[in-house]
Amino acid sequence: MSTIAPSVLRQASRLAAAAPLRSARVLSRATTAAAVKTASASRSYVTETKRNNADVQAEHAIKLDHREMEKQGLTISAQNGSSQHVSPMADVLSNATVMDEGQRPIYLDMQATTPIDPRVLDAMMPYFTNVYGNPHSRTHAYGWETDKAVEEARKHIADLIGADPKEIIFTSGATESNNMSIKGVARFFGRSGKKKHIITSQTEHKCVLDSCRHLQDEGFEVTYLPVKSSGLIDMAELEAAIRPDTAIVSIMAVNNEIGVIQPLEEIGKLCRSKKIFFHTDAAQAVGKIPVDVNAMNIDLMSISSHKIYGPKGIGACYVRRRPRVRLDPIISGGGQERGLRSGTLAPPLVVGFGEACRIAKEEMPYDSKRIKHLSDRLLNGLLSMEHTSQNGDPNHFYPGCVNVSFAYVEGESLLMALKDIALSSGSACTSASLEPSYVLRALGNSDESAHSSIRFGIGRFTTEQEIDYVLKAVTERVGFLRELSPLWELVQEGIDLNTIQWSQH
Repeated sequence: MSTIAPSVLRQASRLAAAAPLRSARVLSRATTAAAVKTASASRSYVTETKRNNADVQAEHAIKLDHREMEKQGLTISAQNGSSQHVSPMADVLSNATVMDEGQRPIYLDMQATTPIDPRVLDAMMPYFTNVYGNPHSRTHAYGWETDKAVEEARKHIADLIGADPKEIIFTSGATESNNMSIKGVARFFGRSGKKKHIITSQTEHKCVLDSCRHLQDEGFEVTYLPVKSSGLIDMAELEAAIRPDTAIVSIMAVNNEIGVIQPLEEIGKLCRSKKIFFHTDAAQAVGKIPVDVNAMNIDLMSISSHKIYGPKGIGACYVRRRPRVRLDPIISGGGQERGLRSGTLAPPLVVGFGEACRIAKEEMPYDSKRIKHLSDRLLNGLLSMEHTSQNGDPNHFYPGCVNVSFAYVEGESLLMALKDIALSSGSACTSASLEPSYVLRALGNSDESAHSSIRFGIGRFTTEQEIDYVLKAVTERVGFLRELSPLWELVQEGIDLNTIQWSQH
């Protein structure tokens, strides 16, 4: 399936790209009839979509009559009445929605990024035009007014996590905050040679794992804690891994692939009792679940704006003042942001980030209730299909992140068949890789199960109609792709695939 699909997709895209070029030619009256005849004779593998007909209708989900297809010998009819034998994936593509300029897929990839809230954009607009002062200019009104807006935004972010505004350091995003926290603390306390050990988990975001690997090259020792099959860390294993020379523990709050919520309060309590700094990557948690840095004993925390309906390119790092956390800055310069992150701030982005946090705090109870309702609707529908399973702890996960494995279906093939829905089979940062998700492998999933997993992200602007459409489309297209799988035939006959001895060629 995986080898057939790309070639068909390329063939379909070439034909789809060629059609507008043909129709764009200016023809003389004498040759118009001949040109129309030529155009009508061209084969088409994708349905034509008009700009004015851009709405996705629920009835547009693919309906496939397998007996009819067998009768036809899996053919696609050309416009001139002739037929051509093609792969089954081409038949899926023939029914898929064409994304023209006026048409977009349903967006269910909220863990990758979220759309900007219109109220956030309204708050940002003045700082792109009239209010353009440098917030670090202290000698005139232009600087004072932007500085006031920046400090107000800083307060909104601090209020959302129960911190002091002075503890919020603006960065370019959660990736920079993670690098700054882990490398900064390790290098500051590692200079003496007494603190050269770091603890993290195997399911962390790539930027945390890569930061730790860089520190290993510098002579630090790193313990990568395994996780249970539920995705949660074992507190006993964490306690056993702590050593006298441990400088920092970094465990993410909500996993970006499976949505599992780690026991932050217990981890924070343990780290505080051992006098070790506790850092958490809370990019997927802040603004979505209640987070209190004091109640949870968090010393450093990474936050991202574009995960909570704010602008991209801005984030923050919470750095505790009491007890004081010392770290080496990664970026040196003018000494802005308490000397920890030099560089001129972007007032439009900072203001947008602050407004996104203000809205998140105000609307969290409503958003949480609504997203839980939509999540239950989606999850119940998906799990009612046979041979499907949820990845991660079903009792300790963020409802807006639903990760489901569809056995006997390639995740990439399903994503291709669901072109009218924006989904992901893993982290956006590693989606270009064909390797199975390292997060799902850490849970103990097989390569096959990891490859057959799809992540559904539900957010503030997701509607019930979209969830119903997705359920209908996924059910029908999974069923069709399974019918094409020889493994599915064996399973239907009651054969245990683990008992089969495959011959090598």
